[in-house]
Amino acid sequence: MKPWLILLLVSTLACSVRAAVTLSPVFKDHMVLQRDRQVPVWGWAEPGQEINVKFGEQTKVTKADKDGKWKVVLDPMRASSDPDILRVSGQSTEVVKDVLVGEVWLCSGQSNMAMNVKGVDNAEKEMLGANFPLIRMFFVQSFTATTPQEQCAGVWQICTPKTVANFSAAAYFFGRELQQDLKVPIGLINSSVGGTPIESWTSLEAMQKEPRLHSLLKRWERDVELFEQPDNRAKNDLAKKQWQDAAKAALAGKQSPPPQPAYVGSDPLHAARPGNLFNGKIAPLVPFSIRGILWYQGESNAANGPLYAVQMPLLIHDWRARWGAELPFAWVQLPNFQKREAEPDAAANWARLREAQAAALKEPNTGMTVNLDIGDAGNIHPKNKQEIGRRLALWARAKVYGEKLEYRGPVYRSHEVKGGEVVIQMDHASGLKTSDGGAAVKGFVIADEMKRWQWADAHIEDGKVIVSHPAVLKPVAVRYAWANNPEVNLVNGSGLPAAPFRTDDWEMDNAGKTATK
Repeated sequence: MKPWLILLLVSTLACSVRAAVTLSPVFKDHMVLQRDRQVPVWGWAEPGQEINVKFGEQTKVTKADKDGKWKVVLDPMRASSDPDILRVSGQSTEVVKDVLVGEVWLCSGQSNMAMNVKGVDNAEKEMLGANFPLIRMFFVQSFTATTPQEQCAGVWQICTPKTVANFSAAAYFFGRELQQDLKVPIGLINSSVGGTPIESWTSLEAMQKEPRLHSLLKRWERDVELFEQPDNRAKNDLAKKQWQDAAKAALAGKQSPPPQPAYVGSDPLHAARPGNLFNGKIAPLVPFSIRGILWYQGESNAANGPLYAVQMPLLIHDWRARWGAELPFAWVQLPNFQKREAEPDAAANWARLREAQAAALKEPNTGMTVNLDIGDAGNIHPKNKQEIGRRLALWARAKVYGEKLEYRGPVYRSHEVKGGEVVIQMDHASGLKTSDGGAAVKGFVIADEMKRWQWADAHIEDGKVIVSHPAVLKPVAVRYAWANNPEVNLVNGSGLPAAPFRTDDWEMDNAGKTATK
């Protein structure tokens, strides 16, 4: 074939590809659109091309801008379980089938959000009963990127006994509770990656404006620069190629892949690098219309609770700014984990992380579930995701959908020292009791002015908790559930566990142990 003819064919093909109308990949068969809110629909086409978008009785018309981008906004719609078609037409036509209208939630975080249904308690029974065609899940299959992406990979799946095995368990059980209560379609967007810190899910733009994160960002910059040095890059690329080949062979033989090699510096695409997962797995979803956000993460940041107290509100602000709305945002407070502590003031970095999570409740329109009764000392991935989902749904039903029900356990309100006793008053404490029916409330410690902690005696009296210890004649502080794996039993009449708290503001070392000097 002559060179000029090849050039003509390539040019013609490029023009036809650019002329074709494309939709954002989140718009696919079996999807759910958000009810009662405006619904942006967007994609790409040849600049200046007229685009017609039709859904139900609505038709919207626009033109692709100079960069080939286009967007229309559908008017708010009522929930509908009747499948409909989303049709987008220009010089070509895109058709999205089996589209429902209901409630859509973005579910994100690390491995406990990624953990699927086949790994939970009673998995076989749960999967066999998962015949819920009005529940659909979109799994964001794209991974990291060094800049914010416009597109992602993924598919919507209808919930059936065959498909549910790989659904996010926490998201699915949340969605199941909502669907059975609200009687409308539920769409769940699962964008999660195991073993990842909060900074990878926050935009670099937002973090650069926070001085307390500058040292973290600079450390990563240095590590990436080291990785990219020519000699190091060659060594790293070879090590990665050898690992990829070995991993592929292991998986083919149904064996566990070997651990990744130790690189010189840090890979620019590392899943823990600040901003990388936001770029690849969150940015492409904006501005898809959603009701709210669920977040299950923190394990990878447990070594630095005080910094997490900065990072968590920043993430909330960042994502809300992207969607341009104060979206409901709830998270799972870390459950109990690791060996039970023998000392009343043992190192407790998970307790500090939980404190940081609770502090983020100062942000409006937020919620948090307490889960100190359903963790697993020997497994960082507790299997009772059914209760995780139920508690998240209780919050949503009460605070998002306006139902009158108790959605959280007892929460510290105030305390008063009376002689050798500390009297604790709590909110959400109707029917305050112990979960085991005993008279003793477990999980309290008490300290004197020398910061000497003792396991406390505690009991319930007139709806309050009375805390004391015979060796602490002048108590100055109490803590509840201040441990990585505390033994606790304080609940309200709805059986929801009390939130951990402390009345002191004493400094701690990096491990979460009280500093006495």
